[in-house]
Amino acid sequence: MRSDAPELSGVGPAVVYEGVVSHRRLRPVRHALKYRVFSFLLDLDRINETAQRLKLFSRNRFNLFSFHDRDHGRGRPADIAAYMRKVLKEAGVEAGGRILLLCYPRMLGYVFNPLSVYYCHDTDGKLAAIAYQVNNTFGGDHTYLIPVDQDGENISQETNKLFHVSPFIDMNMRYHFEMSRPGEDISTIINTVDDEGPLLYAGFRGAGSEVTDRKLAFLFFRYPLMTLKVIAGIHWEALKLVFKGLRTRHGDTPDHAVTVVASPHGRSRNAA
Repeated sequence: MRSDAPELSGVGPAVVYEGVVSHRRLRPVRHALKYRVFSFLLDLDRINETAQRLKLFSRNRFNLFSFHDRDHGRGRPADIAAYMRKVLKEAGVEAGGRILLLCYPRMLGYVFNPLSVYYCHDTDGKLAAIAYQVNNTFGGDHTYLIPVDQDGENISQETNKLFHVSPFIDMNMRYHFEMSRPGEDISTIINTVDDEGPLLYAGFRGAGSEVTDRKLAFLFFRYPLMTLKVIAGIHWEALKLVFKGLRTRHGDTPDHAVTVVASPHGRSRNAA
C-alpha cells in the first residue's frame, strides 16, 4: 500500500458487493431486466497483497477468480494503477492516494465488464474524481473522467454520451450518474436521457463483505459462471428488444481513450 494513501473507513484492500443490477427502458418500447450479481472493489496498489493471502484469487494468471490488468484501461496496460495515475496526471487531477476499482473479476478465466468504476482519492483520502470506463461488445472502450467537488455520501455527475454502446440507443444522449461513496454498501446509478427526457435507467446496489477464500467458494457456487452469463444476458436481452420491434443503430467510437469532464456538470475535453 502507498504510504500516502490512508485507509478509508469501512473499505479494505478487497471488498465484494453482492446485490442486484437492474435496467428499465421507458421508450419507444418498455423493457426491464433484473439479475443478481456481485462485484469486486479492489485497491489497485494492493492487488498483489490480496492475491498472496488468497488461494482462489490470482493476479494476471488463471484461477477460480482472477484480476488481469490488461482487462482494464486502453491498450492492455501491464500495470493498471500506473496507467490510471498517468491518466490522472495528464488530466491535471490531483489524486495521489488510493484508487479503488469496482468491477467484475474473471471467473475461470473469463470476464466482460460493461462498466468499470475507478474511485480516485487524493493523499488526504478525499475522493477527487471518478472515472467511468465503458466497454461495448464490439471490443471498444471509452473512459469519462469527472472530478468530485461534492461532500456527502451521494455524488451526482453528468456528461454527454460520446461512445457507442448499445445498438438500440442513439448517440445524442446524456448520462446522469448517481453514485454512493464506497463503504459497507455501494450504489451506482446511470440515467440516460435525451431531449425528450429519461430513456434508460441502469443501476447496481450491493452489500459489501470481506473477500476470503471461503467467500470466494460461496460466490462460485451461488453465481456459477456469472461472468459468462453477463455477456450471454446482454445478447439475450438484445434479442428480446429486436422482437419488440427495435432496430439497431451504429455510432462512432472516439479515437481518444479518455474524456475529461471539466466539472461534474460542465464541459469536457479529450485526453490520452
